[in-house]
Amino acid sequence: MARVLIVEARFYDHLNDLLLAGAWAAIEAAGHAHETLTVPGALEVPGAIAMAVETGRYDAFVALGVVIRGETYHFEIVANESARGVMALTMDGIAIGNGILTTEDEAQAIARADPARLDKGGAAARAALAMLAISGSFG
Repeated sequence: MARVLIVEARFYDHLNDLLLAGAWAAIEAAGHAHETLTVPGALEVPGAIAMAVETGRYDAFVALGVVIRGETYHFEIVANESARGVMALTMDGIAIGNGILTTEDEAQAIARADPARLDKGGAAARAALAMLAISGSFG
């Protein structure tokens, strides 16, 4: 049984609840254990994952959050840098599924977060587990 840490940037409670529901369902359906850690925002997700890796307690990670475009350039910074941080960790061989949504508006976020629709939380969890299986295939 794998131990999966879900790191969520909780800003939009109702959207994060949907992402978490999908991730929890996917991990439980695969027969694995999970814990959830909440961080202030999407920029903090990669750092929290890096800290958790150091503990050796987890086998895979799921990054969750929602970034909705606003009126300033801040959206691009948060979207790009959180993705860059998660990608840097995956390049170090850490099994991560990235479910940080970057959308134009709330309607797009709901469609992607809802487990009954696009289920991006579940997809991120399944990606993390797939990457864990791949890493295990190398010995």
